[in-house]
Amino acid sequence: MSRQYLQCGRFDFDLAKRPLVMGILNITPDSFSDGGRHHALEFAVEGAEQMVKDGVDIIDIGGESTRPGSPSVPVEEELRRVMPVIYALRELGVPLSIDTCKPEVMREAILAGADMINDINGFRAPGALEAVRRSDVGLCVMHMQGTPQDMQAQPVYDDVVAEVIGFLRERVDALVAGGVVRERVTIDPGFGFGKTVAHNVALLRGISDMQRELGLPVLAGLSRKSMVGALTGKPLEQRLAGSVGGALAAVAQGARIVRVHDVAETVDALKVFQAGIKNN
Repeated sequence: MSRQYLQCGRFDFDLAKRPLVMGILNITPDSFSDGGRHHALEFAVEGAEQMVKDGVDIIDIGGESTRPGSPSVPVEEELRRVMPVIYALRELGVPLSIDTCKPEVMREAILAGADMINDINGFRAPGALEAVRRSDVGLCVMHMQGTPQDMQAQPVYDDVVAEVIGFLRERVDALVAGGVVRERVTIDPGFGFGKTVAHNVALLRGISDMQRELGLPVLAGLSRKSMVGALTGKPLEQRLAGSVGGALAAVAQGARIVRVHDVAETVDALKVFQAGIKNN
């Protein structure tokens, strides 16, 4: 049975009540999904305020694109992008998550009032554990094979679900051994990060196994990804229905947080979905 509670900085969540919706706010000029729509501060604030109106639970701020083949951004540039947004949004009334793998950005974000660190690198970078250890922020530990530059070149697994579970277990154990309480931790199988469509489908079906094996809530991010395009045959700009379907499928398998671009549509779909399965 997975834990049903999450400590997330200034906020605490009872995950047994309902799944949470994490809205994606990319502060990048080269995001694969929105073409840099929120790159300017005023547009980022406007986008975040709309997410709150739409019912978002957590806003995930990213200052570095992690699409396949994307180059790494220098620390100074990532800080220049995200810090003004954190300061502008920290009194918005919802938790702010920072999507970063750089310890320097983690430290500055936490000092500025971030409530969660979402690390695609699983807190493996030197100094990452030290950056988050003494805080109370939530932590999302994600699996990725390779790096954004090469992860989709030729991903290979013998048993993708077992290998992802093994990786996540090792990283969670490292965090706990370093002084992090498990109530702060969520896990993410990393859909699209070094996986083929078949790998992604296997992981989607294996969410309940991950939660049972690790006893931690799963965060699932399938929104607008290439697997949605492959399964539906739709280009990026026509993946809304497929993305909402992916979120519902993840929740049906037990995911407690879904990371999405389309907040309003996902929130509505989950309300109907939850009503239909209540007490069943």
